[in-house]
Amino acid sequence: MAKKQVPLRLNEKLYDAIAAWAEDDFRSVNGQIEYLLTECVRQRKKNGGYVSRDMDEPPKIDIS
Repeated sequence: MAKKQVPLRLNEKLYDAIAAWAEDDFRSVNGQIEYLLTECVRQRKKNGGYVSRDMDEPPKIDIS
């Protein structure tokens, strides 16, 4: 299956949090973002929810 390239802008704090989480899960930042989006879509299709309650918690960080 071909993959689409999508430009994505993230603030620095959010990027750093995703990068740390990706490192913990032995993924690239791109791989982590793809994993998180896939899980959210899967859960929405499964039960109509937006995010799984069982999904790993990201590092607590103020991203505002």
